Amino acid sequence: MKHGKRYNAAAALIERQRTYGIDEAIEKMKASATAGFDETAEIAINLGIKPSQTIVRGTCSLPHGTGKKVRVLAFAKGEAQKQAEEAGADYVGGEDLAKKIQEGWLDFDKVVATPDMMPVVGKLGKILGPRGLMPSPKTGTVTKDVGKVIGDLKKGMVEFRSDRYGVIHSIFGKVSFDASALRENLIAFVRSVLERRPEEGVKGRYIRKVAISSTMGPGITLDLGELLQAAEEAS
Repeated sequence: MKHGKRYNAAAALIERQRTYGIDEAIEKMKASATAGFDETAEIAINLGIKPSQTIVRGTCSLPHGTGKKVRVLAFAKGEAQKQAEEAGADYVGGEDLAKKIQEGWLDFDKVVATPDMMPVVGKLGKILGPRGLMPSPKTGTVTKDVGKVIGDLKKGMVEFRSDRYGVIHSIFGKVSFDASALRENLIAFVRSVLERRPEEGVKGRYIRKVAISSTMGPGITLDLGELLQAAEEAS
């Protein structure tokens, strides 16, 4: 795959075969983010799992948020609807919202639902599922406490799920964040993944490799020993 001059210049800052300590990796990521917009800080975690048998999924409330405005849609009625509105949900409803989605409307980033609304939401599985928007009890987005979850999502809660290769891809802020904020977000995310270690389906080491990058920048492999120690000390 051919890359442009900007990417190649950024890649020249990184030694491909080397692992970096947390602080130096973040410094390199910020230095290699030279696009004309505020790039997102991204993370990829290679897990030692059997992807055909095991999925690792969950949520993480990033201490310093994601730097993105999150549009939340809530399926709720009655008292739960009132809680969702007070918590700042951008859209709240039931069958009316389901109909709009079936007609092609998707102007939202996260979906929350109360358990009693799942018969309505379930009809949207083929639309929301492939886009990673389907509410689930495993990620806390199917809940009676919609107000709290909506508040967490607005503050910077991210969902994660291992893919068919056993890799988790997510974000942990914006490159413009202070290095200390990025460090805290990064450690919090890794800690959340550690806490979701499955009881079965792990082959050897649970977390095998962690790399970070900016949206348009090259991957930077982290020193796994330092990172896991920092995550454990923060728990």
